[in-house]
Amino acid sequence: MPTLILVRHGRSTANTAGLLAGWTPGVALDERGAAQAAALPGRLADLPLAEVVASPLQRCQETLAPLLAARPELRSHSDDRIGECHYGDWSGRKLAELSDEPLMEVVQQHPSAAAFPGGESMRAMQTRAAEAVREWNARVERDHGPDAVYLMCSHGDIIKSLVADALGLHLDLFQRISVEPCSVTAIRYTRLRPFLVRLGDTGDFGSLAPRAEPSGSDAAVGGDAGAP
Repeated sequence: MPTLILVRHGRSTANTAGLLAGWTPGVALDERGAAQAAALPGRLADLPLAEVVASPLQRCQETLAPLLAARPELRSHSDDRIGECHYGDWSGRKLAELSDEPLMEVVQQHPSAAAFPGGESMRAMQTRAAEAVREWNARVERDHGPDAVYLMCSHGDIIKSLVADALGLHLDLFQRISVEPCSVTAIRYTRLRPFLVRLGDTGDFGSLAPRAEPSGSDAAVGGDAGAP
């Protein structure tokens, strides 16, 4: 079965503003995110990509634009099922404010029980994304063969939930996974089990340096802003 390359979108204006973007329209890449996107074609130059699938949200489309310009032969598809979690009433709010909401503790410690007011549950988010991957695996294998490589550009919580699914981890453990903006995660699927072969690879170890303000034990809902 194919190998899936998961790319989180580049750093966005919502990331730097500390906002939970969700499906809020008009969230674009910031200057650093645009530079990350511009570097993506070079990082993936050795990969014979068969197909490209993207979340319909602007920040993912902008992340892929340089890659698609560099490889005009690539077919690009949009799939709502790998779009960001529907955070409902939380969308567009500051993460600092949301940290005081009782639901945030559930999101952090028991995400399989978390459902966002006016939005969707984290279980539903994982289910739709995993179903999309399995359908695309079959489609890519049918059209390009079992050794094909294809790419999906998506969002932090989506990618983390797909990694958990590939590793057989309960959704309640997915907050232990971290993927930075424009990081590359690779999952090789086989008939009996998937293999996680890359996780959150940016090629940059700067984010591992101690930060001025410790990040604490909570996961960044929606994904953090990455290295400064």
